[in-house]
Amino acid sequence: MSAMPLPAALADVLARGDVWRGDTLASLPESAIPSGYAELDAELPGGGWPRGNLIEIMVDRSGLGEMSLLLPSLARLSAEGGWLALVAPPWLPHAPAWAAAGLVLERLVVVRAGKQAAWCCEQLVASGGFAGVLAWPDAGIDARALRRLQVAAEGRPTLTCLWRPVSLASTPSPAPLRVALAADDRGLLVRILKRRGRPAAPPLSLSLHRPGRTNRALAVPALSLAAARGATATAVA
Repeated sequence: MSAMPLPAALADVLARGDVWRGDTLASLPESAIPSGYAELDAELPGGGWPRGNLIEIMVDRSGLGEMSLLLPSLARLSAEGGWLALVAPPWLPHAPAWAAAGLVLERLVVVRAGKQAAWCCEQLVASGGFAGVLAWPDAGIDARALRRLQVAAEGRPTLTCLWRPVSLASTPSPAPLRVALAADDRGLLVRILKRRGRPAAPPLSLSLHRPGRTNRALAVPALSLAAARGATATAVA
């Protein structure tokens, strides 16, 4: 016996990109930014990093090459004229590596936010002036702040990423996409913890693009004294 066809109205609803079914990935290709890694794009909703939603990237330690994973997407946003913000990063950007990756350093802003990282991230996303906002909030960021960030990001054309400890992977979060990273023989092991759609595939082993003469996109272990004396928001040059 053949299956009954879906009513026209229901079929139209299911065909929309912002409606997803449990056995498929959400598809909003116009809102996705290709990651630069075809095997990862195949597992991300819309075929890339989704804009208009909160993304959590979880690591057990810095220096895994985690920023190299995002540099192709950030370079694309930068080439389109977008401004990028790094909120409370644990390392200062290594300018030669970022420039070699194709980012326009004059449109890269570093915000020294301290314990106000989540609030600063929310304000930057809500302003609509940034194509990408990456934040490293305190590990104690609460569920209410995470919900506010998701609400601020929802529907906006901004790549919004939070970097959080992988130890919090089992903690509930409103972020529609959560990814855990670990070191791997090839470069980086990427495990999708949560996404809209079917259950995630096995972890992906990616060979990272390493721009410039250094393997580090974030290369200084702490904000320098000069940076500490500077303005709260400063452009990297």
